[in-house]
Amino acid sequence: MDIASLIGFILGIGMAFFGIVSGDQGAAALGNFGDVPSIFITIGGSISGVLAAHTMADFISGLKGFTLIFKAQKDNPEEVIRNIIDLSNVARKEGLLALEEAANGIEDEFLKKGIMLVVDGTDPELVRGILETDLSCIETRHKGVIGFWEKWAELGPAWGMIGTLIGLVNMLKMLDDPSAIGPNMAVALLTTLYGSLIANWLCNPVASKLKVNSDIEIMLKEVTVEGLLSIQAGENPRVIEEKLKSFLSPKARNSMSETAGGEA
Repeated sequence: MDIASLIGFILGIGMAFFGIVSGDQGAAALGNFGDVPSIFITIGGSISGVLAAHTMADFISGLKGFTLIFKAQKDNPEEVIRNIIDLSNVARKEGLLALEEAANGIEDEFLKKGIMLVVDGTDPELVRGILETDLSCIETRHKGVIGFWEKWAELGPAWGMIGTLIGLVNMLKMLDDPSAIGPNMAVALLTTLYGSLIANWLCNPVASKLKVNSDIEIMLKEVTVEGLLSIQAGENPRVIEEKLKSFLSPKARNSMSETAGGEA
């Protein structure tokens, strides 16, 4: 589990609570920041806007995407490259057909699919085309989920402003009743606060984390594509390793060089 996002959410709401209770009223001030009409206007309104902008299936998929920010990546680039190098050594010693047996213990469906295409003797350009199409579809699905959270981040403050205008209109209509000014002003200000929290505490961080995870996954699959095509071309494992290490940071390259290397 990747706890960075969880810690970030807890710290964020903790800072907001600290700001509220650190005033003269103390914990009693928390009661000033709860308003049911503001919640309905801002949260309900923004969710309705997001729903209207998506199909029901995409809306549900977008909501489920929230759980993805807490999942740690199964693989890392160094591990993927080592797996490719192991496969290249098998292919160099025993031939491409030996990769079929090696693929039986692989859980990564993308890698397994690529191996079977190579074993079947598929033309290299066709292998690249099939895998890159698969990769493009994966990226499109990721963008759909990310777009869900970006749209919510966009609509949250907008509906907060709508709530502010509603509160101000009601307040101005009832200036002759001093007792109504406070509640209406609360709606006006709290909707703006809620809208800002939706965007900056929840939606933007989720969208950013999903982008990071997506970029990592796409990069790992690009490494896989280049590695499989290099194996199919019969390149030396050491050459393949140096080629794939170009995807890594200098620190990760040095770490790989110190721990392992491809066989000649």
